[in-house]
Amino acid sequence: MKIDRLIGILSVLLQEEKVTAPVLAGKFEVSRRTINRDIEDLCKAGIPIITSQGAGGGIRIMDGYKIDRTILSSKDMQMIMAGLRSLDSVSGSHYYLQLMEKIKAGSSDFVSGNESILIDLSSWNKDSLTPKIELIQDAIELGKTLRFQYYAPSGDTEREIEPYFLIFKWSSWYVYGYCLLRNAFRMFKLNRMVDIVHGRAFEKKRDVPMPDLSNDKVFPPKAKVRAVFESSMKWHLIEEYGAESFTELPDGKLLFEHEYVDDEGLLSWMLSLRDKVTVIEPESIREELLRIAVELTEKYKEA
Repeated sequence: MKIDRLIGILSVLLQEEKVTAPVLAGKFEVSRRTINRDIEDLCKAGIPIITSQGAGGGIRIMDGYKIDRTILSSKDMQMIMAGLRSLDSVSGSHYYLQLMEKIKAGSSDFVSGNESILIDLSSWNKDSLTPKIELIQDAIELGKTLRFQYYAPSGDTEREIEPYFLIFKWSSWYVYGYCLLRNAFRMFKLNRMVDIVHGRAFEKKRDVPMPDLSNDKVFPPKAKVRAVFESSMKWHLIEEYGAESFTELPDGKLLFEHEYVDDEGLLSWMLSLRDKVTVIEPESIREELLRIAVELTEKYKEA
């Protein structure tokens, strides 16, 4: 992709005093003419690049330019590499690994081989997620709609969207786009999407708002739950909600207070904790847990 090549060329120029077009062409596996066009594009973007012909000539960034070689520290580059490795963890093509090698080329003094940050964004569903991500990336780049079956708590629907962003948030992947069924921008969880195919071409002429990914916007709180946890569940509360989410009682038990998004999610969580938690309020959740417990008791008595 061109933007990745431009980033790679800029990275090389920041690390080298001077480099020739043939060297860049070989490094990025493109023609010299393509490199010349890339240099023109970088100049148009405001990067002051100087080219000189003849013996000793080459391509370099103008001396004294603000970003010079301080734009990225060694630590900055390590963070960039960690980010690219994390993207490669969900890509079946190893594309980002190849991009890392291009950026690192000629930068051995700047980027050490000591990798102290490792990020893996893959999940139990990696085998099914990877082709979905690649399909969605292609649709966004080519300007094609996506058609798919969507499974949500509210029901099953057939959707067609104009995709604009792939998002990794809340430990899951989402696609954000304009839903032609709802006539509004929506976000869809990849794990709930099946039978995804490219649709028709569309013009990217909409005024696309940046998705608001704040928790309060996507998951507006419904009410507050108060519950008492056994002391053995302290690690669980700290992992899920932090040490500030509970108060330790004189008997060692933990008083948990937190806002929740929906009844179903809260009920599922409480049931998964079995007898390690007692809900104090809201009363509606207490009554529903009791009803479920009675139904389960009757069901398993019959079995």
